Amino acid sequence: MDMIYLASDHGGFLLKEKIKEQLIKIGLLYEDCGNSVLDENDDFVDFSKDAAQKIQGDDRGIFLCRNGVGVSIVANRFSHIRAVLGFDTTQVSKARNDDNCNVLCLPADYLNLQQVLPLVDVFLNTQFSGEERFVRRIDKIKSINQ
Repeated sequence: MDMIYLASDHGGFLLKEKIKEQLIKIGLLYEDCGNSVLDENDDFVDFSKDAAQKIQGDDRGIFLCRNGVGVSIVANRFSHIRAVLGFDTTQVSKARNDDNCNVLCLPADYLNLQQVLPLVDVFLNTQFSGEERFVRRIDKIKSINQ
């Protein structure tokens, strides 16, 4: 993993700041794509779009908003992004192992820091299995043109 890109609107801002503290503590490189201040009038679209555009190769992203759905929708508009809305460590592990998801979207209104940190840990430490059936499925997803 090269870089972790963070993005959040006001709804997930405080939780994003705590995640940054954890990333610093474990020595991982990150870039905060915003917002850099708590602004009740900001829009998750702006920050998640900017972060998604920067993700390349083995980079990963952690995006937050109130319910996690908006940032998931934005992230998945990009062909190189496979975003998962994370609620459970088993689900996030399978999203990494089976689907090679590279963006974890978190619902700040539904999860607290004690629930989020294990999700982040699993997301950052689970590798894609590379099994043929999973690679085949990802290739099929990549081939979808709308």
